[in-house]
Amino acid sequence: MGVLQLLFPSILFLLFISSTLASSQDQLKDKILRLPGQPPNVSFSQFSGHITVDSRAGRALFYWFVEAPKEARPKSRPLVLWLNGGPGCSSIAYGASEEVGPFRVRPDGRSLDLNPYAWNRVANLLFLDSPAGVGFSYSNTSSDLYEVGDNRTAKDAYKFLTSWLERFPQYKKRPFYIAGESYAGHYIPELSQIIVQKNRRSVNKTTPTINFQGFLLGNPLIDDYHDNVGSHEYWWNHGLISDQTYKQLQKYCPNQSFLFPRGQCNSAQNAAFTEFGNINPYSIYSPPCQSSSPLLSFLGICQPWKFRGNDECVTKYTKVYMNRPDVQKALHAKQTRNSTPNPWTTCRYI
Repeated sequence: MGVLQLLFPSILFLLFISSTLASSQDQLKDKILRLPGQPPNVSFSQFSGHITVDSRAGRALFYWFVEAPKEARPKSRPLVLWLNGGPGCSSIAYGASEEVGPFRVRPDGRSLDLNPYAWNRVANLLFLDSPAGVGFSYSNTSSDLYEVGDNRTAKDAYKFLTSWLERFPQYKKRPFYIAGESYAGHYIPELSQIIVQKNRRSVNKTTPTINFQGFLLGNPLIDDYHDNVGSHEYWWNHGLISDQTYKQLQKYCPNQSFLFPRGQCNSAQNAAFTEFGNINPYSIYSPPCQSSSPLLSFLGICQPWKFRGNDECVTKYTKVYMNRPDVQKALHAKQTRNSTPNPWTTCRYI
């Protein structure tokens, strides 16, 4: 037996130890010690930071990971990746801070409440801002912000996911799901397809195998025709729009883009938005945003919020909170400033 044969197991063991230590250090670097305004009774761990998906372009995606509480035994819970759509909207803003995440920003824009309906009660939640340019995700190549599509978004998300699992190897074999809403009706199936294809090719173990179990879509944008017909029918049946506007929508909009209508369809849709008044069509029985917060009023960002699925003014509270330097520092985010042309925003449309 040669010297290399004798040394080979020891070399593999040292490489394993080195990789494990590097992962532990990266996790420790990303651990959130405490968010500003966080309530005292928090029993779950949080991590956040950037993962580079294209080193040449300087493209990096931002994540916020929230484990299940200790009493829920996080080691026994699945891993769920959450994606918001828009396209161009932050999963940190909506999924994490407004829908299924652990906290809600209070009206003062400075403190947090626990969300009693948070999904991390039953799962370990990984929120991703995608694509680059959304939320805290960024690229050092300006053309990346203009030349983007579903295909590259899915490839970047897969690269992020495999790199994230190297940083958190304890989740490599964990049952994995993807969940999200709106334009994630495009993002999620595209990413799911890549995962399935890569898993099929991973017999030689050169490609990481993800224990993918399935995906969940809420209010997804999938098919323009049925999205148009269903939405317009709902608005009309619930008295949000007039008979005349409904007929115009029926006539001009079924085969138009749901997000970017043109011509007479665009005019009919604008008429519908006007007729909504202050009613939120995603939550028609909720009160409109009429905040009395002096800070929000001063900033002029709590006008009644039309056509967005939010809980009263919480989107605006989140915007104030996420633009605070101490919050961005706690999240290990690439920091922005309110005085710059590009502060943190919930949705970014190029």
